[in-house]
Amino acid sequence: MEPTPATAPHRMDPSGGCPHAANARLLARGAVAPVLLPGGIEGMAVLGHDALRDFLQHPDVAKDARHFRALREGRIGAGWPLLTFATVQGMTTADGDDHRRLRSLVSRAFTPRRVEELRPRIEELTASLLDGLERAAEAGGGVADLREHFALPLPMSVISELLGVDAEFRDRLHHLSNQVVATDIEPDEAVAANRELVAVLAAIAAAKAEGPGDDLTSALIAARDEDGDRLGGQELIGTLVLMIIAGHETTLNLITNAVRALCGHRGQLELVRAGKASWADVVEETLRWDAPVSYFPFRYPVRDLTVDGTLIPAGTPVLAGYSAAGRDPAAHGPDADRFDVTRPARADGVRHLSLGHGAHYCLGAPLARLEATVALERLFARFPRLDLAVAEDELTRHSSFVGNSVRTLPVRLGDRAGRHDAESAIPKP
Repeated sequence: MEPTPATAPHRMDPSGGCPHAANARLLARGAVAPVLLPGGIEGMAVLGHDALRDFLQHPDVAKDARHFRALREGRIGAGWPLLTFATVQGMTTADGDDHRRLRSLVSRAFTPRRVEELRPRIEELTASLLDGLERAAEAGGGVADLREHFALPLPMSVISELLGVDAEFRDRLHHLSNQVVATDIEPDEAVAANRELVAVLAAIAAAKAEGPGDDLTSALIAARDEDGDRLGGQELIGTLVLMIIAGHETTLNLITNAVRALCGHRGQLELVRAGKASWADVVEETLRWDAPVSYFPFRYPVRDLTVDGTLIPAGTPVLAGYSAAGRDPAAHGPDADRFDVTRPARADGVRHLSLGHGAHYCLGAPLARLEATVALERLFARFPRLDLAVAEDELTRHSSFVGNSVRTLPVRLGDRAGRHDAESAIPKP
């Protein structure tokens, strides 16, 4: 079959916004769409679930930016807002043996057993943050920003403790990582944010090299793979950049989006309370219905590639359209845009692709799921009448087409459940 000629490209909005209406329009035209990235750089987005699943594991698709034609030809400036996604040295920009080497150095910290060992600490942090959320609401006339006081500090604390990052650095690292994922940032701001992020992490790594601790950063510094090759300096900093950003931004969005979904669909919340669905079901449906990452940069075909009938030329930067794939009616049925915590998995057992697929499947998926499940269960057990303090359409969206969430989430906690009520609100295993 001859590949379909590209239609007029969809201009990716650097200011972000809710992606779902645009996704539906693009999906109606096909599973693959030409897009225009910031700076007029031509790219493609793979939107359909099945097309994206196949693309993510295709042997002729690479992550290394040496395959990025526009970058190779010098058409990408230093302040391009998506440059870090392409050029940071780490697992997400490596292929083949390099990818396996880098991933193996980190993977031991994220095995299901190691993650489960973190449960008591996650539960302890959650309880403490719920106390802080309640204090913030009391000081704010009954309203508190759940994102600031709960959804952010939980994953940021967990990943920071894993990496051995002291509390004094965490607010700054969140601010800088937020700038890195922004797509509407000015070139000089992008350059400055990346330089500072690298400098802060380099200082942390230097301190760990001088005085190692019982943390992942110290382990990475000391690590050697089977051939005895030490992790390179740029690879170490690149790995820390990726782990700080991916280790808290995505889970922050996941928790935020799940709370928004449950507040907007009280009947679904009641199904969980009645034991007809689990908090794990809430997490999986949120990942599908409102993916924390909307369009993830980049992959590059190493040769001209036809995907679902559309030609993607070699060297084209391709976005993985996770938010679109999650609501693809061809994969999830005519009610794909409905939030349903009782939705069964597809026949192939794949509920969604929001944590990736193939060799680059999210290494931190078990940790993100654990954090979100504990956070939601404990939040609604303690504050069963929690609700949004403003209408959904009044919430300000992220200034990014990469991250998918809102900047703040003001909520009213309502009456606090008593000890007996809180315990009874948690479905029994």
